[in-house]
Amino acid sequence: MTRLVHTWFMTQRQLRNLARQPYWIAMSLMQPVIYLLLFGSLFQRVAELPGFGTGSYITYLTPGIVIMSAFFGGGWIGMTMIDDLDRGILDRFLVTPVWRGAVVTGLLLQLAVQILIQSLIIVGLGLLLGARFEGGPLGVGVLLVCALLLAAAFGALSTGIALRIRKMESVIGIVNGVQLPLMFLSSVYMAPNLMPVWMQTIARYNPVNWAVEAARTAIGANGDWVIVTSYAGLLLALSIVCSWFATRALQSYRRSV
Repeated sequence: MTRLVHTWFMTQRQLRNLARQPYWIAMSLMQPVIYLLLFGSLFQRVAELPGFGTGSYITYLTPGIVIMSAFFGGGWIGMTMIDDLDRGILDRFLVTPVWRGAVVTGLLLQLAVQILIQSLIIVGLGLLLGARFEGGPLGVGVLLVCALLLAAAFGALSTGIALRIRKMESVIGIVNGVQLPLMFLSSVYMAPNLMPVWMQTIARYNPVNWAVEAARTAIGANGDWVIVTSYAGLLLALSIVCSWFATRALQSYRRSV
């Protein structure tokens, strides 16, 4: 019970901090909305290519933008940890009786709330623009779960890197260096069978692509649930490994101060 109370306290703290940054909230929502509107209009004729797999590019793009937004949101959450480090807030928490795991868990739960709200807004906008999810509420639910798992994995990874490196500029460089290639080497914008062979090979091992493919399969008319559960299982395993890394990084930081 004590651990739950500590986790709830840390989650509330992070949510309050987020609420005090309306411009950050607005920008984190504006970017995926712009991407959905811009790329949805720019590439709408792509759906007419033979073998694309769907007749509506906005239907194809919407889950990709949801996953992309979760991916970027998770990757940048390490900046919050850097801010706590620079201001000495983390050090003060570490000398209190608070459960150490709550420091990381609270941050990830705040991220989950942020991603869930953001994802629902993108899905709603996609529906207004003409997207159709044949998988119904269950398919949308799987889409949200995949987004949360991917965000948790890269949020924990980003937090662990921040605790190890402890310099904002270095963390920003690593995050940018990882996120952009992984995004473009996935099926966020383009069907895998229309990619060059070498990109298809990389995409098979790309966690962003796991999330996108699981989500698109679930919201399709004839979802293959073997594919969905396989990719979701990989995302869950990745999130567990990354959470372990973040916890170990926190323990290492605690011993160093």
